Amino acid sequence: MNGNILHDITHWGIRASIGAIFIVHSLKKFDPSWQEWLIGIGIPPEMQLPIALAEFIGGICLIAGILTRITGAIFSVILLGAIFHIRWESGFFVSQGGWEWDLVMLAAVLSIIAADPGRISIASVIKKIPKFLQ
Repeated sequence: MNGNILHDITHWGIRASIGAIFIVHSLKKFDPSWQEWLIGIGIPPEMQLPIALAEFIGGICLIAGILTRITGAIFSVILLGAIFHIRWESGFFVSQGGWEWDLVMLAAVLSIIAADPGRISIASVIKKIPKFLQ
């Protein structure tokens, strides 16, 4: 394998792993009992479905390699909300309920925004998608 193929596989691996994490995390958010948790942290319960769908559909988009920059931007907003609204007061370390893991996820999502979707993506197959939508 040459370096370009390894780069492509690595790039897809980062997108796919972040996408899979968001898909798995979205599944619990479809449970109606998650509304109670939202109310407990001061978020309107009507946000349950938009958050769950954004994470589920966005995860699929990252894995498939379509709308990766838009998905990354949406995930960045979700992660910034998690860091500053939910976890900030718990401190940095994830073992104490902190925002350490969310920061790692945010860094990965920002790298996805900065890079194009890569050659292992639907966006690279469909050449007519504008660059800013890839």
